[in-house]
Amino acid sequence: MTTGIVIAAVAAILVGSTLQRLSGTGVGLVVAPVLALLMGPALGVFVTNSTTVVSGLLIMLAVVRDVDWKRYLIFLPAALAGAVPAAFLVRELDPAWLNIVIGAVVLVALALTFGTPRVPHVRSRALTAATGMVGGFLNTSAGVAAPAMVMYSKLARWDQRSFAATMQPTFMTMGIFSVATKLAVGATTFDQLPPWWLFPIIVVTVVVGIRVGGWLAGKVSLGAARTVAITLAGLGGAVAVVRGVLMLG
Repeated sequence: MTTGIVIAAVAAILVGSTLQRLSGTGVGLVVAPVLALLMGPALGVFVTNSTTVVSGLLIMLAVVRDVDWKRYLIFLPAALAGAVPAAFLVRELDPAWLNIVIGAVVLVALALTFGTPRVPHVRSRALTAATGMVGGFLNTSAGVAAPAMVMYSKLARWDQRSFAATMQPTFMTMGIFSVATKLAVGATTFDQLPPWWLFPIIVVTVVVGIRVGGWLAGKVSLGAARTVAITLAGLGGAVAVVRGVLMLG
């Protein structure tokens, strides 16, 4: 792993963690397509999943009072049910197609999440469970669960403060499920993992990003943070799709 790849990965994780602290989402959207390009789709998403475990845990400690634990406990088993088939998909899919899947998921999810007009009010345990399953599948296959969760928050008219807080243990748990299932089915093997010293760097970078996000919280609007996240995620998703198509050729 070259110094340039490490620097670019740290920059993406720093931006993603900062946006995660500001708006409750951001790590997956920004980091997954970037790391997929830098490290390859399977390993890039694996490292993204590992990053969401750290960011979710650390941010949760600051917002734990606002977490809706009832909804989280519905997401929990459903996310695992979605992670298992996604791990097999990652194991079997060609790297070129996996790049295309990751990029397409990011672009379609962005269009649905931020381009959808006002949606009807729907709130049920079945919808919550279905969202957890879809989120678990997308998180494991593409490293991007946030759009499914944001769409659910729109349908359920979920208060932003509670939503942002509850996403932290949710993303942390989905990250754990994603890492564990992919190692269990051989989608990612231990000898494919990046050098051990990258993981302490990720932890430090996430901590710095959270601190920066906390500092910016009173200075940057939520709309501005989302605009940055959408722009970066859109660019990364588009490049991932183009790279996958070129690999097919």
